[in-house]
Amino acid sequence: MNFQFSCISDRLYFAILYQKPKSGAANTHYFCIDDELVYENFYADFGPLNLAMIYRYCCKLNRKLKVMLRKKIVHYTGFDQKKQANAAFLIGSYAIIYLKESPEDVYRLILSGSVSYLPFRDASFGTCSFHLTLLDCFHAINKALQYGFLDFSTFDVDEYEHYERAENGDFNWIIPNKFIAFSGPHSRSKIENGYPHHAPEAYFPYFKQNKVTTIIRLNKKLYDAKRFTDAGFEHFDLFFADGSTPSDTIVKTFLNICENAEGVIAVHCKAGLGRTGTLIACYIMKHYRMTAAESIAWIRINRPGSVIGPQQHFLMDKQAELWTEGDIFRAKLKRNHKIAVTRILSGVDDISINNTRNRRTIQKDIELYSDDDETNCLTQGDKLRALKSKRQAKTPTTSPLAWLLAMLVSTLCSIVIWWIVCGSLLPSLLFCLDGLRT
Repeated sequence: MNFQFSCISDRLYFAILYQKPKSGAANTHYFCIDDELVYENFYADFGPLNLAMIYRYCCKLNRKLKVMLRKKIVHYTGFDQKKQANAAFLIGSYAIIYLKESPEDVYRLILSGSVSYLPFRDASFGTCSFHLTLLDCFHAINKALQYGFLDFSTFDVDEYEHYERAENGDFNWIIPNKFIAFSGPHSRSKIENGYPHHAPEAYFPYFKQNKVTTIIRLNKKLYDAKRFTDAGFEHFDLFFADGSTPSDTIVKTFLNICENAEGVIAVHCKAGLGRTGTLIACYIMKHYRMTAAESIAWIRINRPGSVIGPQQHFLMDKQAELWTEGDIFRAKLKRNHKIAVTRILSGVDDISINNTRNRRTIQKDIELYSDDDETNCLTQGDKLRALKSKRQAKTPTTSPLAWLLAMLVSTLCSIVIWWIVCGSLLPSLLFCLDGLRT
């Protein structure tokens, strides 16, 4: 029956099994999350599972280990290779977060035997040209712990799951107290191609409550920036085409804005996935020396579907350059520790966002990309947003079985209450029948 059986700790095991194990073993508890924690794909992408799912998995596993003190706990998965990869990702993340294992040791443990795992792929339509491995994801989790991006003691899973939904704003934190990635606002709230658009004002309460000071727009103008600036936010436009990669000027300007911002930066393109994830990844690579793959993994764990197609290879190509710029930036801070961070200029050549020459260069880049390029056609961002909305709409809040069970419990409670109050069964039955009729 066993295909693979890995020992994660003295009580925790991970297994790939051909068939469901028989229950009733006195000293072993088997559980499976293959149909419970499911990745919601855009196209052929299938993981990694998001931060809320990691959190719920860790809570479930911690409860099992606490309650079943004398049992071995076996997390098993089936023969579906995509579910195998996500199951391995979950238990590996748990081992890194709670057992303090290194990414390499965890990866070695789950590879015991002759098994191999499918690499994760991006949310683009077509052939995959970039593979994100389990080890990349494990390193991302480990570095997120190291840099304070990940802290389940303060993580609000309900807030995460609420705001990631299209109807509630479609946004996610990427770095706490630094970056929010969100879907682009519209001039007015409406539903288009099945996707609910939100006016800028819809974001004001949450943004102000969470110290957002700066908005960066990467797509064409669908709302007047004055609506943000009048509300006290700084607003910057750094256009580049949907699905494409940014110019060096845009990258340096983006980094400079973020390094000078006094509060949280909220970044959006059309869907808040491709262009948005790419530029935030540039910041992570520069300032935390994470690899391109680790940066992509962390952003996707927070906001699935981020960084698409050629943007992945672009980040790989920029890695060495951004690491060098980050080293120079930190060296400046060390030499000039009395100078405030907000006055340190980004990049090797100290480009300033207030520099007239630089503004002309940015304007020249923007002129190469017309707003009309996205006006009369359905872009990648439109398609991704429509898919996300439809995908989330399919997720039922309550299953039919759960609804029926709730109805039966409610009916029985009504009978008991009326029996106590009236001392007779007849009024109870009449009351319940009337309730079912209505």
